[in-house]
This record gives sequence, C-alpha cells and structure tokens, in this order.
Amino acid sequence: MRKLFFSLALVFLSFVSGAYSVQDTLLPPARHRIAVFAPLYLDSAFDFSNNYRYENEFPKFLSPGLEFYEGVQLALDSLNKEGSELEVFIYDTRSAAKPLAGQLKEAVDSSAELIIAHISGQELFQFARVAKENQIPLINVNLPNDGGITNNPYFVLLNSTLRTHCEGIYRYLQKYHPTEPLVVFRKKGQMEDMIKSYFDAFAKSAYGVPVKMKYVDLPANFTAANLTAHLDSNQKSVCLAASLDEEFGNNIIRQFATFSKSYPVTLVGMPTWDSKDYTRPEFKDAEVVYSTPFYNARTDKVSTSIIEYFNTHLYARPSDMVVRGYETMWKFAKLLLTHRSDIASNLTSRQFNIIRNFDIQPILNKTTLSLDYFENKKLYFVKWQNGVVKEVL
Repeated sequence: MRKLFFSLALVFLSFVSGAYSVQDTLLPPARHRIAVFAPLYLDSAFDFSNNYRYENEFPKFLSPGLEFYEGVQLALDSLNKEGSELEVFIYDTRSAAKPLAGQLKEAVDSSAELIIAHISGQELFQFARVAKENQIPLINVNLPNDGGITNNPYFVLLNSTLRTHCEGIYRYLQKYHPTEPLVVFRKKGQMEDMIKSYFDAFAKSAYGVPVKMKYVDLPANFTAANLTAHLDSNQKSVCLAASLDEEFGNNIIRQFATFSKSYPVTLVGMPTWDSKDYTRPEFKDAEVVYSTPFYNARTDKVSTSIIEYFNTHLYARPSDMVVRGYETMWKFAKLLLTHRSDIASNLTSRQFNIIRNFDIQPILNKTTLSLDYFENKKLYFVKWQNGVVKEVL
C-alpha cells in the first residue's frame, strides 16, 4: 500500500514539476485568481531530465507540501463541480529556478486576489509585506506565531499563537477545574518565563474566579518523586506542564504515568503536545489534556469523504495537512467568490467553515489600538488516555 501511495505521489510531483501554475480551462472566463504557495521541493525531487532523484524512497521533507497541495486540489475539485469561477496558481517556495521574490511578484502581476500559503518563519515577513503593499489577503495555514508583524490588516494566522493558547488554557481551568489544586511544573528558561507572563497578564483581565497557580521549577532530570512531593493522593489535582521543551514534556508524561493510579491527576500540556504519540507504552494510564485549533474527530461528511478518497486511490490515511489544505481553500475561495473585491473586509466571517470552526478575530495593538493582523482564536481541548482521544466539551 505504501508503494502505491509512493507511486501516485511521484505522478503528482512529475506533473507539477513541469509548471508552477495550474489553471482549469473548463471554468468560465470571468474568474477570481488565487495564488497558493507550498514547499514542494520539485527541484530537489527531480533532476534536469525530470527523473526522480530518490529511486524507491519518499523523503519525509516532501510530505507537508505535497499533503497540503493534495487537500487544496480536492477542494478545487469540489468547487469546480459547483462551477466556481476560479483560476488558481501553484508556486513551489523551494524552487531553485525561481526565487520566492520572483514568485510573489508573478502572483501580484497576475492580479491574484488571495494568497494561501504554507510558509517558513524566515519567509513570513516577505509574504506579509507583499500582502500589505498590494492589499491582498494572506492566509498563513501553518505558522503559530506572528513573526513581529504589525499594522497589517491583510494577514491572517490560522494556527493560533502561544499567547492565545495560554489564554485558552486559563479559561479552560476556570471552567473545568475552578476549585481543584493547580500546580504549574516548568523548567527554567526564557520561553518558560514568557509563558508565565502570558498567564499572569491574562489573569489580571479575566472575568470570574481567578485561577491560583503554584509554580514549581523542576531540575533537569526530574523524577516522579519531584512531582508527587506537590500532590495529594487523597484529592483530585490538576497539573500544568508550562514548557515547550519536547523532552521535558515527554518526561513529565512518563513520570505521571507511573503514579497515575495512586494520584488522581489531570495533566494539562502545551499546544506542541498535539504531535506526540500517546500510544507509546510509557505513556499508558496518564490523563493528558492539551489545546489545538485543528482537532478533527473525522466523523463529518467532508472528512469521511477525504478518508474514503485516500483509502480508495492512495491506500493511505490523510494527514491533518490534507484536511487543512481542503478547508482553507474551500472557506476562503468561497469568501472571495461571495465578497469579491471586498473580501479583506470579511476575513472574520463565520461563513463557509466546513470542517473546523475557525473563529478569526482582529488582533489590536495594545499601544496604538490599531489592527495588527487577524488570528484564529478557536481552540479545541483534547483528552488522551490509554489510546482513547476525545474532545473536552
């Protein structure tokens, strides 16, 4: 099955390696134009004779861009069935033949009305500048930070920032654990201090009963004893792991798993925990909760149809980036078709959410009170325990 998926992926790469723009000639002549940017690595995957460089292998670095494009293409297929008037150009941000600056200029010169991009942190400012200067809405599907972007009403973050997650976690604790003892475990570091500052700042303005946070700095190689010293085996407790460090997160889950039957504890993690493999034996019995803007139970009609397509044609399971590509193209293409030249004034619209319920809100500069950018504020809280995952409602 992996071999078939690999073969079909090569067919796709071979197809798009010959051109960076895709136009559907079956659509009506009066079409709205969308530019899609993704790291496809076509020049890395193929030589000058269009021969695939990796023989029977499919490097992991090719996957995110390919999966994102696949989701975009599936959405375009659906939009095409409706007769949507769209012209879509695909750009490979890792092209050796055409630098990113040239691609962005081409998109502008082609009168693109919307940019949808899977980009790196190093590219963010360049994309945002072009979007602002040319008044083209830019939808960033993957980065969870604003890169210092300010005063840009054309920039949209779909992946919520760390500040937004901290605010969401605080509200979650207020709602679900208002009276339970709360211990915040962390390591020493600048990022950890920033996380604490987010919680402290939001606590000053949050409504309702304030959350009492007891902060505990753990040593580098902490053990279960370092944790249980702050817990009560006779009382339900909540603990927050306030660090983005991957090994810190893995270790704290491992340690909690060892005493989960003796100490009734809910462990709340950071948004980076969404990528962890909770089926690992050493995580067994730990009750873990974390926030994510991209939870998908995959029970809705669109998600099941995407899964069926992948099962039937690719013999593979679609990643979240496939789903993200689909829902982003669907929602914002629909907004463009509906609002046309006024799409920039309707970026916060709740219309056309098809899988996840994006809640795009303006982010105001606290000093100038001017609009800095837009951000998806919708967070889902997900609980994992013994291989079972479910949304906390």
